[in-house]
Amino acid sequence: MIEIERKFLVKNLDFVKYGVPCRIKQGYVCTENDRVVRVRIKDKKGYLTIKTAATGFAHREFEYEIPLPDAQYMLDNMCTKPIIDKVRFELIHKGKKWEIDVFNAENEGLVIAEIELQSKDEAFKIPPFIDREVTDDHRYYNSYIALHPFNTWRDR
Repeated sequence: MIEIERKFLVKNLDFVKYGVPCRIKQGYVCTENDRVVRVRIKDKKGYLTIKTAATGFAHREFEYEIPLPDAQYMLDNMCTKPIIDKVRFELIHKGKKWEIDVFNAENEGLVIAEIELQSKDEAFKIPPFIDREVTDDHRYYNSYIALHPFNTWRDR
């Protein structure tokens, strides 16, 4: 499956009153230039995801549900530390689904919104809580954040 997504920094937490939260813990078994392998626990379900490197806004993504004990074992024993801990809020704005991640622990203070699109030139309305786009800045990808936590950045 091809995933087309755009990423934005968030300037305030106004979305919290409209979004539906869920807790996510995720780690990376592999973070190479051309691919990543991610393990995630979301709402007591485990997932294994393989992604290719992005070309523009798009990359190939393959995600599979796996048994929760397997996902927990992989997070504890196979993934690079620290594990990403975040709360995701999903909401609909002007007919489009937005996912807003509020990071905890080593990445506290970072809040990123994402929108998945059907095509790279698909039109959408920017919600009022959005600050600026960071799609082209690799530092805001979870695979980078896993290796370089936000609280270690000098230039935010």
